Amino acid sequence: MNIERLFSQHQTSELGTDICRIFHGRGGLHAGCEHLCLDWYNPVLLLTSFKILSDDELASLVAEIESFWGQSVRSHELNLVYQYRSGGETVTELLRGAVPAQHNVSENGAKFVIHLLKGQNHGLFLDMANGRTWVKAHAKHKKVLNLFAYTCGFSVMALQGGADEVVNIDMSKGALSIGKQNHLLNGFGSGARFLGHDIFNSWGKLTKLGPYEMIIADPPSNQKGSFVATKDYVRLLRRLPELLAPGGDLLLCLNAPELGCDFLMAQVAETAPQLTYLDRLANPSVFADIDEQKSLKVLRYTKAG
Repeated sequence: MNIERLFSQHQTSELGTDICRIFHGRGGLHAGCEHLCLDWYNPVLLLTSFKILSDDELASLVAEIESFWGQSVRSHELNLVYQYRSGGETVTELLRGAVPAQHNVSENGAKFVIHLLKGQNHGLFLDMANGRTWVKAHAKHKKVLNLFAYTCGFSVMALQGGADEVVNIDMSKGALSIGKQNHLLNGFGSGARFLGHDIFNSWGKLTKLGPYEMIIADPPSNQKGSFVATKDYVRLLRRLPELLAPGGDLLLCLNAPELGCDFLMAQVAETAPQLTYLDRLANPSVFADIDEQKSLKVLRYTKAG
């Protein structure tokens, strides 16, 4: 395998402080590399394979990464983490260098806590970078509701963009704890609420705290006990219009390759006809997909005044 293909979408000499995806094999545009992704979590490279590599395949790949890195980024020591995900199994290994004990990364002027050596979710989803940028640019003087908040990346960006207040809600108190760290890391000791509850059991509280000029709904696509898009999105859509202020912005997110925009738009049309579709936010160019309906969908809606 020619490692230059992995670096072809991003000049390593241009790697800065901000996190980014360098290579996105999952998009299907690079034959033979569909199982590979390469990410930059400054100062660490993360190589992910969605199938198990043989010892020889991994050794060859690492050797090529070392060679290319040494030629192109001599000012940086190579820190390399490898993770494979196959058949429900996830194994993570530190192959070269080290990972900072307190690993803080940056994106678009904000800082975030990252955990590369723990599980599949590292603290910030890179394909949502444009969504966070959009929120930062449009949150000024708004009250924001961040549903399925995870580690509260949207909340940090909203406050950086001048939001009056953000209400974050997620079932995972552990994720919200990291979210609180992210707020403190960016100097926000106030301005955000953190509700560790099941969204579907919290409509009364969310309604009392509303209405909201901006709502972000970024649920998992298939997480048993939390949210399964095919049956739970309609439950969500029944309640969102009453929470959204007239003229407010609603971002509906869906990251299920098997479900396209038509699925979500049909559910909105049937369940919440008072919402009006505006546009779909573009994904970062590195996440280009052979079928864009399989990539992350972020649809923007509003409600008439």
